[in-house]
Amino acid sequence: MSRSIDLIADLGEGFGSWTMTDDDALTRIVTSANIACGFHAGDPSTMRDTVALCVDRGVAVGAHPSFPDLRGFGRRPIELAPSDLEADVLYQLGALDAFLRPHDRRLNHVTPHGSLGNMTAVREDYARAVARAVRTFDPQLTVAYQESWMTRAAEEEGLPVARIGFADRGYNDDGTLVGRNSPGAFVTDADEVAERAVRMAVEAVVTTVTGTSLSMPVDSILVHGDSATAVAKAATVRQRLEAAGVTVAAWSDR
Repeated sequence: MSRSIDLIADLGEGFGSWTMTDDDALTRIVTSANIACGFHAGDPSTMRDTVALCVDRGVAVGAHPSFPDLRGFGRRPIELAPSDLEADVLYQLGALDAFLRPHDRRLNHVTPHGSLGNMTAVREDYARAVARAVRTFDPQLTVAYQESWMTRAAEEEGLPVARIGFADRGYNDDGTLVGRNSPGAFVTDADEVAERAVRMAVEAVVTTVTGTSLSMPVDSILVHGDSATAVAKAATVRQRLEAAGVTVAAWSDR
């Protein structure tokens, strides 16, 4: 039986004249994109242009909501009342949707960014706040994240769920991501990233930082776009997935 996997990257992570990702190159490789919605990156012009690029290249558009943390790029933990977090996420979904409407397109999925994502993985209150915001915006909108409180809360809200595997990030034995400042947080070699991606897609397994094989069923493989080797990693991952007989396609194409 053939396997289908979505290949996804975080895009639109710039602000004004400052850019972090090579969106032009990555949209020629990936099938879906998480687009910054203004809270950690993404001014209105960047959001508009990134959406237009994705539409032109046939890349499915997802929202990448964050804590309100431009200075910290959304990577600092922030304590918010769940009702405030819910409002913040709903606000960001609406902002990105405004740039899809002229193209007669709709959001494909939502993936929380950075520290927000990490906290929704382990905190029920934050996960439920994000899930409520997504359901309010569109009860048919997919929540895409690693298996965690975030996916459980989304399912309990009746939302579609897609599980993401992070091919270029290290995993702890409990399935959480290794902290960015800890040894083993990043996998930088393109061949190793691709090997991990194929194992996730074909065997539903990832090797943790302790060498343990951890069950990791995924619907999507994410390669982070905020590094100098992002394009090479994404291209190698796609090539190896297809060589392994895996169909690379966005959820919206299935």
